[in-house]
Amino acid sequence: MAKHIKHDWRKADLPKIDIALCTWGEKLTRVPGDMSQQDVVELEKIGISQEAISDAAQVVGYFNYINRIADGLGVDLEPEMEK
Repeated sequence: MAKHIKHDWRKADLPKIDIALCTWGEKLTRVPGDMSQQDVVELEKIGISQEAISDAAQVVGYFNYINRIADGLGVDLEPEMEK
């Protein structure tokens, strides 16, 4: 399952709540300007707490930030990571 999630989370057999979080995280990554309060409301409707949503936003934001810094500085990937 970890391999599927790493390459394409849509092919992993994830629970509905995880699919919602992945969909939300992908939107936050790809089109952050399109995010709205309704995106948060939809996560809350399926039982995700505001604290968990905040945690997820911070993790997604951090990884997006650090990847952009690494890309911007030309940092090489670690040998065990795929390009």
